[in-house]
Amino acid sequence: MADISMPTTVGGLRAIELKYRAIREIASGRQAFLQSRTQLNTPGLGTLMPENFREIADMSTQATDLFLLEVTQAIQAHENFTKWDVPFDWISVYMPVHYLQQIACDRILMEHCRKYGIMYNRLCFALSGALLLETDGIAARTIRILHGYGFHFMLTGFGTQNCPVMRLTDFPVDYVMLSPEMTHYLSRDQRSHNAVGSVVGFVNEIGAVPIADGVTESHQAEMFYEFSCPYCTGSLAGDYLAESEMKRDTDP
Repeated sequence: MADISMPTTVGGLRAIELKYRAIREIASGRQAFLQSRTQLNTPGLGTLMPENFREIADMSTQATDLFLLEVTQAIQAHENFTKWDVPFDWISVYMPVHYLQQIACDRILMEHCRKYGIMYNRLCFALSGALLLETDGIAARTIRILHGYGFHFMLTGFGTQNCPVMRLTDFPVDYVMLSPEMTHYLSRDQRSHNAVGSVVGFVNEIGAVPIADGVTESHQAEMFYEFSCPYCTGSLAGDYLAESEMKRDTDP
């Protein structure tokens, strides 16, 4: 396991910096969860967003080291958010799908959380659509093991083109974040509107909780709520903020 106790900085900035946005309960507007997004501050390439480094990192051993650093920063943020009375039930952290394939990854992760003193159920691991391409059963089995200890799992980007929808039934994730494409389809025509409702219904039927992404207007949130989608995120719910900005955002 990487030595993650030493802080890493680039030009006085965190080399790995998590920002957070709200996932809100549509009915009440309550900030229910916090979704993190990682950016890398590099000495030569400047600030890299996930779309610039995730795919490459996930193909190497760097992904595991990066993941544990992200977990560490999320745990530290959890402590601050609790102290600042920032409302949330859990914080999400991106988990590379192949981490679920590693031997003893559950033990390593639990030891890591115990080291930093966080309850397992305060973390939700966000998984990409690559999860749905796993066919050997190992990832699903590891999710079940970690889920049994209290960790949450959220599949992101569900419902994009070429998404193997039925494969979702193989993985016991708690939450399914719909692709922002689904939000765009709401107002195209009645057929598209009905299709979105069918996808939301499917997620509910298999026992997961749908979360709408890319929601920019209140009427979109209302339509998702009518489909029995209880949560949304996007600019309507709030933009990504740095850890320190979360404190200011809650100050009276």
